[in-house]
Amino acid sequence: MVLTQPDATATRPEPKARPVRRLSRPDRASRTRGAQRFLLLGLVLATTYSVFPVWWLIVAATKDQVGLYQTNGLWFSDFHLWENLEQLFTYNDGIFLRWVANSFLYAGVGSLGGTLVALAAGYGLARFDFPGRKAVFACVVGSFLVPIAMLTLPLYLLFSELGLINTVWAMLIPCFINPFSVYLAKVYTESAIPYELLEAARLDGAGEIRIFFSIVLRMMTTGGATVFLLAFVGTWNAFFFPLTMLRGEEMWTLNLGLYNWSGMRMQSGVDLTSLVITGCLLSILPLAITMIAMRRYWRTGVTLGALK
Repeated sequence: MVLTQPDATATRPEPKARPVRRLSRPDRASRTRGAQRFLLLGLVLATTYSVFPVWWLIVAATKDQVGLYQTNGLWFSDFHLWENLEQLFTYNDGIFLRWVANSFLYAGVGSLGGTLVALAAGYGLARFDFPGRKAVFACVVGSFLVPIAMLTLPLYLLFSELGLINTVWAMLIPCFINPFSVYLAKVYTESAIPYELLEAARLDGAGEIRIFFSIVLRMMTTGGATVFLLAFVGTWNAFFFPLTMLRGEEMWTLNLGLYNWSGMRMQSGVDLTSLVITGCLLSILPLAITMIAMRRYWRTGVTLGALK
């Protein structure tokens, strides 16, 4: 009698099939919340990065020379802001106030003149058809792609031949011509000035100059404010161009004057760091006030330009 062993494969239970797990796609609401959190984190970091130097500047402006070097740079110590302001306005016969006036002259008058020229040129490119119009616009676009630093030396040589170095006109004339402002004015004109209104004014007998000053300028208030604000900020913060064009300290801008004070410690051993910091704090106030006062205009102008 032969005994046979049972087949192991026959008695082994079959393994159960594992269920397949399918990765479910996150719903749109969760993805939106994740994107919002990421965006919020980025905005918080960007805001902190932007506000941190301003906070340090405010804190440092309230300290005297000793506290500036021996105390925590991110927090207040003894309050000496009023003493710093008094020294700032009286040092060197009040030359700081002269620099402030020069900066307002160059940035204010230059930006107003440049805005008027830009609006007129942008209106002409947008609403008049003349031979070479596309070529002129191409030159305008190509011009504002050239950095101002590359134009400083040719302008210096030209103004030297004309005898304009170290004069007000050396700063104002370049401010009157800004190709980027012309481009913004053209874009805004195409969005805000309809052809029908201009034709109706011409049928009523209005001349082109009257149409521009009575109708076009009033309708381009928002675009003009945007152009003026960008030109004002750029001229106020300019450094290399006035450094090249201006010689005597009576003609300097605020940036040049503070830069000269910051270098006096290396040249003559006079440390004016506290005055430089206080002057830097005051130098940003006109820009902040202008931005806040004109925010209603430049927000709309930038939005219309972006939509175009």
